[in-house]
Amino acid sequence: MKKLLIIITCIASLWLCGCSKPGFHLVHKIDVQQGNVITQDELNLLEPGMTRRQVQYIMGSPMVADVFHQDRWDYIYLMEPGYGETTSEHVTLYFEGDALTRIEGSMRPQDISTVEPAPSRQVTVEVPTQEGIPPGLLTRLWYWITFRKYGEI
Repeated sequence: MKKLLIIITCIASLWLCGCSKPGFHLVHKIDVQQGNVITQDELNLLEPGMTRRQVQYIMGSPMVADVFHQDRWDYIYLMEPGYGETTSEHVTLYFEGDALTRIEGSMRPQDISTVEPAPSRQVTVEVPTQEGIPPGLLTRLWYWITFRKYGEI
């Protein structure tokens, strides 16, 4: 009886150790995205001298619009995957009056002359033909009761 108890204890210990290895998770963790999604394409569209409405049209509403610093808009993006490293982006836009003057943060607009144009891609989608599935017994019975032929509306 003692040997059986020792064997069961060893097997349970090995099973529990196997569950603790990296990559094996008993609890599902969801990805958490917070803030404004900031893309390089959006930043490349920004130019000094743009109005606040133009900037808001391109970037969306700022995440932080400080009452005490109304000439500063902060766009913050935080991606915290369930399993992995947290990434964050931060862009600060400064205005003088109604015109954009400078951009600071972890992402910057690229010079248009150094950006290579994206290769144009044409995608063709083929929709496969669907084979007719014969109606089931209840469907045939329903159509017989309602005096309709299968496929009529």
